[in-house]
Amino acid sequence: MKLKEIQYHALTSQISSKHCCSWSEDNSLAILTKNGILIVGFWRLFSLVCLISILHCIPSAEATDITNAVFGNHIPGLPAAFGDFNSDELTDLFTIRRYENGKGSSVEILLASDSEPLLRPDKKLVCSFENHVITSVVPGDFDHDVMMDVLVTAENTADSGDSHIYVYVHKGSLKAIDCADEAYPLIKMKSQPIAVDYNKDMVIDLFGEDEDGKRMFWVFPANFSKNESPPSYPLSNSTEEPFRKVHSNAFIDLNSDSDADLYITSQKHLEIWYRSYNGSFIKNTSENVANSNRVVGQTLFLDFQSTGELHQLVPICTKNSDGLGCKSSEIHIFLPANGTKMSSEPLTVNFVNQAKQKWSFSYDEHSKDHYLNAITLRAGDFNMDGFPDLLATLSPENDSSFKQTFLLENIECTTCGLFQRTFAVRWSALSASNNNTVLGVFYDFFQDGILDVIFVSQINNKVTAFRNNPDYDANFLKAMVISGVRQNFEALPTGPLGKKYRTYGTNLPGPTISYKTTTPEGQPQIASSAQLPQSAHYSLNLPYTIFGLGRSPNFIDSLTVHFLGSQRSWNQLIPNSQIIVIPYPLANPNSWRTQLFVTPSKIILQSVFALLGTCLLISAIIAVLYWKERKEDKREKLQQAHRFHFDAM
Repeated sequence: MKLKEIQYHALTSQISSKHCCSWSEDNSLAILTKNGILIVGFWRLFSLVCLISILHCIPSAEATDITNAVFGNHIPGLPAAFGDFNSDELTDLFTIRRYENGKGSSVEILLASDSEPLLRPDKKLVCSFENHVITSVVPGDFDHDVMMDVLVTAENTADSGDSHIYVYVHKGSLKAIDCADEAYPLIKMKSQPIAVDYNKDMVIDLFGEDEDGKRMFWVFPANFSKNESPPSYPLSNSTEEPFRKVHSNAFIDLNSDSDADLYITSQKHLEIWYRSYNGSFIKNTSENVANSNRVVGQTLFLDFQSTGELHQLVPICTKNSDGLGCKSSEIHIFLPANGTKMSSEPLTVNFVNQAKQKWSFSYDEHSKDHYLNAITLRAGDFNMDGFPDLLATLSPENDSSFKQTFLLENIECTTCGLFQRTFAVRWSALSASNNNTVLGVFYDFFQDGILDVIFVSQINNKVTAFRNNPDYDANFLKAMVISGVRQNFEALPTGPLGKKYRTYGTNLPGPTISYKTTTPEGQPQIASSAQLPQSAHYSLNLPYTIFGLGRSPNFIDSLTVHFLGSQRSWNQLIPNSQIIVIPYPLANPNSWRTQLFVTPSKIILQSVFALLGTCLLISAIIAVLYWKERKEDKREKLQQAHRFHFDAM
């Protein structure tokens, strides 16, 4: 038997197999694979052909419209942030609703539930402004009471000449929210701030520009008044370049010392400020990215190769002359270089669809819609294969008015130079789920470790929800770091993951989470992720991290959490686990606590059903055999009773 030709067959849109094959005279098929030569007989070959035909008819991941199941009859506002407001172990949705007159707005919290509707409004969880438009929402604890508060930034619509950003903090409890007075803003700024932890007390502070353009930290003391500005501290004594109008500043560990640093996008540069041991920040890297002809999007920090290293992914495109839309889109990876500079390498991404139509990132610098005045990529492992995918809003280059959100799947690349992975636009993966959408964001509606999608339509900003239905069973690891500050003064409800007697805290920016495991082939599998590194300009980061593990049933060898200069590892974790890390006390990592919740996978449930079915079948067979044996014994006894006894004569 000779191998004659090389064939490539795509089994699904996510799985492919490259092999050599040849027919033999006895209707067998020889396949040369990575693991050796496989001989397939006729009937096995017939079954394989039938299976491939079926797989061609089944999409790898199907999205189902669940808008009614999620929102019911309620019409939600625009998604702005996520967080567990009422400490019931479910992630709630914070939304912004703009009034029709364009002058006022409100922030509303939709509480998550484990039954329909999955997101529920509450009249006690709404705060309104009459003369300000809310531009961002930052959930977290700002007053040291462990309850989640809601910080909002707003623009003054009553004075067209006022370009400042006003900061308000609405104090929260488990069941209600104490709205701040619109007339008394807490802080007046030049740009939107980001959430940080400046003094390492596990209470959120702010970093941004004051009204004079100086880079400052605002540190929230215990029991602060919502009408008094917290004390502020400068980043440095030198005069620095202003922030970009729509910046992507971040609080994230960039030098692997377990302590979060500052990443700043100024008008012309990308800056990295490392945090020193005394708590101050020192400027280390500055890269000039200024170019009047191109648009530099929001930086995304992502371990897209699953090597344990976070990369800076920056979407870039060439600006059209009218400022509407752009062309020649690319995703650049910024890497550390010699000295204080960075180098940039583009990824090979094809933005041409099957109809030979070229698309580009959607962008409109004149738009008042905060979803469109910047290019933003949002990450999540949609297909659970261990490599994070992207959601991006694109427009045809010949029609920038039409917009649609697409899935960019993380795929292997053998011709990408320095990188072994890239992204491929899956033009039809979400085609039945969205049309003319300006935003897509990942969200786990059912708390099952599978990322679903929320879309915002360009028409009337309609919000829709779609469930991700993968056609295969994959494992995951869901991790979240929350503050270790405790409280005992308010009883908590029982959550779906178990009874809780006290809350341990709320969203925390700055942690880095990584894991190590082994694939079924014996190869190491590692990945890392940053928790809530960005909080301005609709970054819409989830307060937890979901790692897709593929079909690996192995235990997670280790999970490591790096936070504010300390780190701790936990070994031999169960797949399909949700782990909550409580880093308290901060200076003693050996005392950090974890809460582990296990979500049974489909394989486990199917195994249980198969075992029960087998037991029932065996029991039925035993019962039938026993019944037949009893019947036979009874027949023999009757025959023996009627038998003539010659010995009695």
